[in-house]
Amino acid sequence: MNYTRIMQSLLLKTDPLQHVREENRRILTFHDPKVYFDCIQGWQELSKSALHMQNINYSSLAHSIIASSSLTAQLESEFKHDITVEEDHRVHIRAVPGGISSGPGIPWGIKQIKAPQAWSISTGHRVKIAVIDTGLDYSHPDLQHSTARGINLVHRGLPPYDDNGHGTHISGTIAAANSVRGMIGVAPRSTVYPIKAFDHNGSAFVSDIVMGIDWCVNTGINIINMSFGMQNRSRALLDIVTKAYQAGVIIVASSGNDGKRRSVDYPARYTQTISVGATDRNRRIPPFSNRGPYVDIYAPGDKIISAWLHGKYHEMSGTSMATSHISGTIALLLAQSPGLKPAVIKSLLRRTSMPLRTRKGRTSSSGGEVHTLKFLREGLKLNPV
Repeated sequence: MNYTRIMQSLLLKTDPLQHVREENRRILTFHDPKVYFDCIQGWQELSKSALHMQNINYSSLAHSIIASSSLTAQLESEFKHDITVEEDHRVHIRAVPGGISSGPGIPWGIKQIKAPQAWSISTGHRVKIAVIDTGLDYSHPDLQHSTARGINLVHRGLPPYDDNGHGTHISGTIAAANSVRGMIGVAPRSTVYPIKAFDHNGSAFVSDIVMGIDWCVNTGINIINMSFGMQNRSRALLDIVTKAYQAGVIIVASSGNDGKRRSVDYPARYTQTISVGATDRNRRIPPFSNRGPYVDIYAPGDKIISAWLHGKYHEMSGTSMATSHISGTIALLLAQSPGLKPAVIKSLLRRTSMPLRTRKGRTSSSGGEVHTLKFLREGLKLNPV
């Protein structure tokens, strides 16, 4: 395969004035890892003579390069047996906003899953949780001691500051630690690493999520919270999720807010992730939450108050909010038993869950809501292999 030909094409076609987040993008995934690395090396050699060149976007773990569609159509035809080309789809965050509130102390959802009773055993100390989202408000008083430096894939070179609010809300439920005037999250001594892949409108490209997961694996992240979803399949996303899973990273994903009974969004649809649905104060599934056999576990996601921009608080509903409760719960166990594998964690969540209720007050057959204390106690009995 003439990989130099590919990289020369990339070099010649790249417009130095072209916006890095243009819509017409494709993901090129190489079938042979050696060819991929040869291509990257070839690019680096070629770009030395082109001073206007910026670094291309790529994922070493997924063996993928991001390029414009005008180029990839030509390359796909010429190298169809060596590379797979797919559209770089847009992904959107979906949540139902509520009102602004004062600091909630311990929010109702965290109480409902019995997290406070678990804090005498574990607070999630030093567990690394990546939140692939809109970034984080580092100045929020409830998050100042719960965060580490992450990465900004929207505006490269800048810190992953949140200009939307969704990422800060998710991070607050996971790891807020301000018992005096603010709120406390499920795992208040865990550490959140914000991965800003979503812009101020709550929109991201699949390729940015792929590169975010790549960064997480290379950084030694324990848990990845993915409070977003999409309808489209993506081979590149599945490949990177599989590699993260094989590396022992636990990926928690929201099932979606479409009210479907037998379907969930990607990446929650992948068996390598833990798929999360939402519950309300009565331990029922609210109408917006997806449900059914593809949902692994449920958690509070209706009218959830958490941290917001500029030190404020906000109420939101969605499976995004439920997902953050699960990420925090898993962190409590990993702080005590760091060797547990993703499949074991998923099985344990299901086995220790509390039965859901139907609208008529009966026990539901749709799975269960997380019971953090029971999950932690049972998990501590396991011997990591």
